[in-house]
Amino acid sequence: MNRGYAALVLALPLLTGCVTVAEFRKVQRDVIDLKRNAAKGGEGAPRERVADLAVRLDALEQENELLNGRLEVAEHRAEEALREARAARQESALGAVDSEAAAPGEGAELGSDGDGNTMLSEELAAYKAARSLWSSSDWEACVDRLGEFLQTYPSSVYADDAAYWRADCYFQQGNYKKAILRFDDVVARYPNGNKAADALYREGEALLRLGPAYNTAARKAFERVLNEYPDSDRAVEAKQQIDLL
Repeated sequence: MNRGYAALVLALPLLTGCVTVAEFRKVQRDVIDLKRNAAKGGEGAPRERVADLAVRLDALEQENELLNGRLEVAEHRAEEALREARAARQESALGAVDSEAAAPGEGAELGSDGDGNTMLSEELAAYKAARSLWSSSDWEACVDRLGEFLQTYPSSVYADDAAYWRADCYFQQGNYKKAILRFDDVVARYPNGNKAADALYREGEALLRLGPAYNTAARKAFERVLNEYPDSDRAVEAKQQIDLL
């Protein structure tokens, strides 16, 4: 198992503390059930019963808000841990490539990541081979090879790049509806990746290519670039697109 991923798995119980999703959902259900009971109790029920239900409802709603806040903090910390693990793995991959370049020899193409995992140099070679088809404008073959890469290395540090260029292949073919779906998938799967802002912007471009009827959807895509990736290079271009619409 990759060290970064293992560390993340071990850290999750610490990130979430004593709160579990099941506990949170139970409190939510209790709040809903108690509200229903309070509504029913209001019809001819003793004042003491109604007052008791109101007190219990207030307590459960406060607990619900507390758990919700703790879960949001835990999710934020988990996202940070994922980003750190991903960065560590990418740094390790680049280090392995540099080591192979510095000391070529028999078996150097395979390399080793020290954990018995698939050799990073093979992963990089597979990505470069698939990406080269984009450079040669062989769009159909590019779609197939990048798709194979994503199936073989779904957790690769190059996965978001592969998914992005695969979406662009559909765009270059003029298959804009397919490109929109694939660009949107890049944003959904890799929201913190280096291609997220590009993919969201290109999704807007593809929507524009479908005609004026899709201008509203395109505007929303460009607005998301500004709101979600305001510091990206694409933010300036997105603002320009919005001004033109």
